[in-house]
Amino acid sequence: MTLEKQKTTIIFAVPALLMLTAFFANLFAEGWNWSPSDFIIAGALLFGTAFFIDLVIRSKKALPYKLLICFAILLVLALVWIELAVGLFETPFAGS
Repeated sequence: MTLEKQKTTIIFAVPALLMLTAFFANLFAEGWNWSPSDFIIAGALLFGTAFFIDLVIRSKKALPYKLLICFAILLVLALVWIELAVGLFETPFAGS
């Protein structure tokens, strides 16, 4: 397996493991109550983030730019996740 494929595998393994953890937590942890739509949205957010980070890592840009762009992508993920969970910005999509 080439180094490029290993990087891509690792990048996409992280959201897969997070989703698997959430699935088992939903089954066994009391108070964890995700609906199917929660899993769809979380999967889209996590795998979409992984896709964009993979694109950035494959780009020909210098390492500091790659790190800065990846940080910005992860920051956007965190802000969207927080908004959907608790409504930090009080948009119509805010959670409770």
